[in-house]
Amino acid sequence: MASSEGSDPDFKSFVLPPLHPAGVPFLVAFAVGTLILFWIWTPLGWIGAGLTAWCAYFFRNPDRVTPSGDGLVISPADGRVQSIGPQVPPKELGLGSDTMTRISVFMNVFNVHVNRIPMAGVIRDIQYRPGLFLNATLDKASVDNERNAMLIETEACKNLVVVQIAGLVARRIFCEIAVGDTVATGQPLGLIRFGSRLDVYLPPGFHPDVQLGQTMIAGETVLARAYSAASEDT
Repeated sequence: MASSEGSDPDFKSFVLPPLHPAGVPFLVAFAVGTLILFWIWTPLGWIGAGLTAWCAYFFRNPDRVTPSGDGLVISPADGRVQSIGPQVPPKELGLGSDTMTRISVFMNVFNVHVNRIPMAGVIRDIQYRPGLFLNATLDKASVDNERNAMLIETEACKNLVVVQIAGLVARRIFCEIAVGDTVATGQPLGLIRFGSRLDVYLPPGFHPDVQLGQTMIAGETVLARAYSAASEDT
């Protein structure tokens, strides 16, 4: 007879995944609101209970198993690959006008919204830029929307760029890392409330390992590889 000890933690994390700390104030507010609604009228209370459950679901922070290996860039967001192509990185990072390969991952309101570090290294720069709240599926959202751009220096490359982009519904970018931090692959870097997208700009020597429309799992899906890592796998 198989023991259930090994399966219990996995089952519990699936049903009741950990909550990201940024979601605690929201969950408390929803819960208090629900109690008030129950006091006013029971049917309203049940609506509030459903919204509270959704809030907990939105801010869930499940454990992820991050692949190990040299030259791997891991997806920083859950969602779908929206675009792949050459683009100039955010000008506020001061990287010049040369294009880099950009991979955009769009998150809907049902995805896990905790963003993660795509590659271990040191945070060399973080630049927040106010902007519009256009639909994040539009290509011009990368230029016009509110964003938070990060520059990571890794062992494999000097300039790996990750950009959190707000959208039509998502209007709060939360970043929990700072310039000078040493970060690990798969480590949480923040989140966007509620939805939107992440852009990753690959430096020379890296190529995408995903296709348009592919589903991403933050901290687990290999987004890109260094050429040397790709050749070793073939």
